[in-house]
Amino acid sequence: MAMEFTQAQLDEIYAFAVDLGRKAGDLLLESIEKRIANDGETTYAYAEKDNAVDIVTQTDEDVETFIKSAIQTRYPEHKFLGEETYAQGQSREYLIDAHPTWCIDPLDGTVNFTHLFPMFCVSIGFVVNHRPIIGVIYAPATNQLFSSCLGRGAWLNDHRGSRRLPLRRTLIPPMPPTAPRGCIFACEWGKDRRDIPGGNLARKVQSFVNMAAESGAMVHGVRSLGSATLDLAYTAMGAVDIWWEGGCWEWDVAAGIAILLEAGGLVTTANPPANPETDPIEEVRLGSRLYLAIRPAGPSETETGRQTQERTVREVWKRVRELDYTRPGA
Repeated sequence: MAMEFTQAQLDEIYAFAVDLGRKAGDLLLESIEKRIANDGETTYAYAEKDNAVDIVTQTDEDVETFIKSAIQTRYPEHKFLGEETYAQGQSREYLIDAHPTWCIDPLDGTVNFTHLFPMFCVSIGFVVNHRPIIGVIYAPATNQLFSSCLGRGAWLNDHRGSRRLPLRRTLIPPMPPTAPRGCIFACEWGKDRRDIPGGNLARKVQSFVNMAAESGAMVHGVRSLGSATLDLAYTAMGAVDIWWEGGCWEWDVAAGIAILLEAGGLVTTANPPANPETDPIEEVRLGSRLYLAIRPAGPSETETGRQTQERTVREVWKRVRELDYTRPGA
């Protein structure tokens, strides 16, 4: 997938991305500190984009400008796709192609950021041939930096150190034999809040109930962090077992997919196929806006780790509703 780059070149890009992620995250914290120092308030001015929960702050735009400038100075031959730049355009087409592309969310979890809820982060993904091969996610409020590079493993806080993902234990456990039962299931309400019968919000709510209810999957818990990027990072870490989501854009997931795959996780589509028991489990399409992720898993006495992941995918598919997040060019 990344044959046009040597490992040494990827390592250099990786180190640059990690440094850039930390610097961008520091800018987020500085913005909070300045706001509090200036007027003592903890709320932020913001503008609405598509609706009242799809918002942008000046910090989103300033940090994206900082990241874009740094990348274009260092790698002028690479393409750049950022959330705020994209949001200002009229097209909603999938714009990533085979060229090396930086896919950036300068502030994922903007609503959390405006409320000082600490689940917000910088997301930096490097994509080649449509596949994310380098990922950096920095959550400055919790000082967690997740990172990965193809062939170099996935790491928390220091890619040169010993905290390799997943962090559960030395031997990575398989998915539970009754999964999704016994799992932590992460999901988001999303930005499509139209209260219409059969709409995405109604389908998501029914899926949440199916996963949580005693008569359904009865997962151990349902978690919503308010940041799809961090949902993926926590799945890569093993703190979340299953993440199911529709409506995210490629900058929400590029870095997280890179990290999860390098850690040994599985990512496919959120929507169940016609025959969940037998239809193939296809690789995720970056621009699909439909994602189902399973944490890294080791073997059991009767299955390989991959088999436990695929079994879990099929059981989730049986319990969730199909979502409609179509877009041109994906």
